[in-house]
Amino acid sequence: MTAVLTIAGSDCSGGAGIQVGDSPFDAAITALVAENTVGVQDVHPSPPAFLKQQLGVDSLCSGDIKMDALKTGMLFDASITRAVVETLKAHYANESMPPLVCDPVCVATSGHSLLNPDAIQVMIEDLFPLATIITPNKSEVELLLSHGPLNPTLQSKPLKKCYCSSRNYALPRWPIRREHGDLQTGRTITQMVVVVDMLHQHGEENVALLIRPRIDSMSTHGTGCTLSAAIACGLATGHTLLDAVREATVYTHLGIETATAIGHGHGPLNHMHSISQSIIPSPTASNPYPFTRRLIQDNLKIWKAYVQHPFVIQLAQGVLPQESFLHFAKQDYHYLRYYARAYSLLAAKSTSFPAIASATQTILNVLHEIKNHTDTTPESTATMAYGGYLLDIGLQGDATKLMMALLACLLGYGEVGLWIRKVAAQGKDGFIVEGNPYVHWIEDYAGEMYQGAVRLGLETIEKCAMNDPPSALRYAEWCEVWQKCTRLEKGFWDMAMNLA
Repeated sequence: MTAVLTIAGSDCSGGAGIQVGDSPFDAAITALVAENTVGVQDVHPSPPAFLKQQLGVDSLCSGDIKMDALKTGMLFDASITRAVVETLKAHYANESMPPLVCDPVCVATSGHSLLNPDAIQVMIEDLFPLATIITPNKSEVELLLSHGPLNPTLQSKPLKKCYCSSRNYALPRWPIRREHGDLQTGRTITQMVVVVDMLHQHGEENVALLIRPRIDSMSTHGTGCTLSAAIACGLATGHTLLDAVREATVYTHLGIETATAIGHGHGPLNHMHSISQSIIPSPTASNPYPFTRRLIQDNLKIWKAYVQHPFVIQLAQGVLPQESFLHFAKQDYHYLRYYARAYSLLAAKSTSFPAIASATQTILNVLHEIKNHTDTTPESTATMAYGGYLLDIGLQGDATKLMMALLACLLGYGEVGLWIRKVAAQGKDGFIVEGNPYVHWIEDYAGEMYQGAVRLGLETIEKCAMNDPPSALRYAEWCEVWQKCTRLEKGFWDMAMNLA
């Protein structure tokens, strides 16, 4: 087990300070803060001499427990900051100091000042040189910059918010706006606000950018404390700095995203999300289909080989040989008979009217789709293998397992349609819609009717996973079916290209 010491204030509302890391951490309290979600009412700092006593009794200086990482948070004033620096220097005078994460807490989320002006210069000149990494947010960077120079190596870069007195810098939660498209769930998002966490490491020219969707949430009290505590934990367990920061940003993001609103102001994050019993996270605004996303992520290589197959690319460019498309269309007609029968089995296995309606609607969509197909050739081996597997799963498995087999086709074609239309609109990779000999095929799968079926399928499978969360073993079975059908889908397009 690793040991981490946090030197910070105590938040009686439980959302920040030592309370963020009190379970796995030793703690020395720099100040008692009377606050709630609305704001800070008062601060009672610890006398510097008493803080030094805490650091001694709390095993840092006694030698009872070897610390694997250190973290500082709210230090309040110059005398407390000096006390921390003096104690650390004295204890580690003859040995190397473990990684020190310095979170220069200056202002509470509610806007209340938590750092006296006299402490800033002490922090910059005496504490930062001891730190492995400092983690100021945007407001804290702006305050600190008014007291010290920019790192000269970053003058020409967009990121000019670093200090030359520390070794590394993580600058969390800078909101920007960017174009975004989601390849994994079939959603098209033209523009979204994202948050960028920036990491600059000493001696490196480049700055690492860790980008995530911005969450519109009031559950942000203690965000900086959470991030710095998570980085300290990562460093304590031997992670590289980049890996520790990357994992900490994910942990913090999910803490905000999965939090339940508490109080009338800025409530705390959900710090317990990582120990949830369910292997599938709850849906959120930025991840409305977590189960489907995990299925795709766990099988990403074969999924991309399927939805970005040469058949798809040549079709999107309008250069797919006509004989390949016709062979595909003829075999697809045979396949759709299997597909509709499998959905009939799904309707029979369903126990609610909405689920029955969802399966029935897909059958109706198939009947609409076959207008573009013809039946003049025998079934290929690939068609029989895929169709036979669908019916086999339908006859032997439960409804959810059958949905795993069917979704690869439904979601894959929906994603292909949106991907072609999006790339064509951007004028990239030679993709075209207007003037493409296969324009009707593209419009069918990018169109509202098919995309509506995709949304219905997504909502159905996500609801199943939420209402009956799978065990690790059951998820592995579902994942195996999903992967098998994804491979069969790729094999179907291989068959078309090879005229097999």
